[in-house]
Amino acid sequence: MRVDAEDNVIRVARLTKTYETAAGPFPALRGVDLDIRRGEYVAIMGPSGSGKSTFMNLLGCLDTPSSGEYALVGRNVAHLPGDELAALRNRTIGFVFQGFNLLPRMTLEDNVALPLVYAHVEREERRRRAREMLARVGLEGYARSLPARISGGQQQRVAIARALINGPRLILADEPTGNLDSHTSEEIMTFFRELNDEGITIVLVTHEADIAAHAERQVRFLDGLIVSDRPTPRMEMPTC
Repeated sequence: MRVDAEDNVIRVARLTKTYETAAGPFPALRGVDLDIRRGEYVAIMGPSGSGKSTFMNLLGCLDTPSSGEYALVGRNVAHLPGDELAALRNRTIGFVFQGFNLLPRMTLEDNVALPLVYAHVEREERRRRAREMLARVGLEGYARSLPARISGGQQQRVAIARALINGPRLILADEPTGNLDSHTSEEIMTFFRELNDEGITIVLVTHEADIAAHAERQVRFLDGLIVSDRPTPRMEMPTC
């Protein structure tokens, strides 16, 4: 892990999120403070309804807070205009989801290259970089395949390649092993460890203790608040 104490990738202060429901306002987050430094590997944990998924959506700039401050790589993004927010998100964050979120009618190459389309990269350069990323995750030669023709583990590797295509400083992974068997899950977690060793900050949402044990820090949510924030004990950390 490479950490510079002066370089916070994420800094949130008094962050809240309230949803309007038929039963009245529902406070999903109730004042969260958290710093994540460059190169950290953090697991976000908590039961269903604890606020961890809402928090992840805010970190990913996929939703906006009701109040509070959020600085992403030093920029306060809580009230950035939409186009500026989208540009910052595209060049700073790579997303990995439980459901892979691959477009079924697009080839693996085109799925991986999709963030480059939004960055207005020329087609030939997109193809070249997408093939490089597929090779990096062990899928060289699969560029023209469709998602339905590969396994779940391979689809998640494609999703990771897509997350890496813009050289992000931060990977946000939401239950990335939730649809995978235990052996494939370990392969994916080993790959995350390699990425973190290269200096990429990783924030991982999971409800599984054995997956969280791969991270170096565990932050637990309950009822919209952080109730614990601790390093992962060495005895819990698996060897990859």
